[in-house]
Amino acid sequence: EHLLFPVLERRGVTGPPQVMWGKDDEVREMLKALDSALREEGLTAGDLARVGREVAEPALQAVEEMIYKEEKILLPMARDMFTDDEWGEIWTQSPEYGWCIVAPREGWKPPEAVEPARKAELPAGAAVSFPSGSLTYEQLAGLFATLPVDLTFVDADDRVRFFTEGPERIFPRSRAIVGRKVQHCHPPKSVDVVERILEDFRTGRRDVAEFWIELRGRFLHIRYFAVRGGDGEYLGTLEVSQDVTRIRALEGERRLLQYEE
Repeated sequence: EHLLFPVLERRGVTGPPQVMWGKDDEVREMLKALDSALREEGLTAGDLARVGREVAEPALQAVEEMIYKEEKILLPMARDMFTDDEWGEIWTQSPEYGWCIVAPREGWKPPEAVEPARKAELPAGAAVSFPSGSLTYEQLAGLFATLPVDLTFVDADDRVRFFTEGPERIFPRSRAIVGRKVQHCHPPKSVDVVERILEDFRTGRRDVAEFWIELRGRFLHIRYFAVRGGDGEYLGTLEVSQDVTRIRALEGERRLLQYEE
């Protein structure tokens, strides 16, 4: 969804990835329902038979159908279209998301130097000047890598143009999303919400949208800000995601210097 689909989209293939992502979401919901049903206390043999018939069997069928579509449609299409460099790009970024069931130990390896290091556009020592000061490229890169939040910028054409790569990532991001339509970066069921936020920002009806969720024991705060130029023109949208679990747990005051162990 985050590595293979962006490359397909570059090739002009958008329909099948979106349909398959929607089906993936349906399968995930079915697996969650199965997990929930099996965790109920006091299940009898009859209950288990019912869960197997009504929940497990449809989930298994849905999984098998998706595997069939991947093996017969998605992967052959990608194999015929992608270059070795594109497969290498997917390979090098896969650890960001994790592997399916097992990590590969041997087999195909990507070409060397698949993704050349991005070099500073500025001459060495040159700085970007702002009204409140100036920063060199190295300082800017270090600043973005140090921020305790994840930033993602989407331009006025709804394309992802930049995201930070800090030490503690909230959500996985791959460099394959740069230049990608932001609508394609979200599961189909949430695209309507994305579209509404962008439209509200673009027309000036709103400037901020925020959400907070609990995920794997963490409390996450996600905010979207309309980015505007000096004349108020819409330049894009900034997403700011932060793990505020520790902040919410703070109590009292700390007025003296104390480092965390």
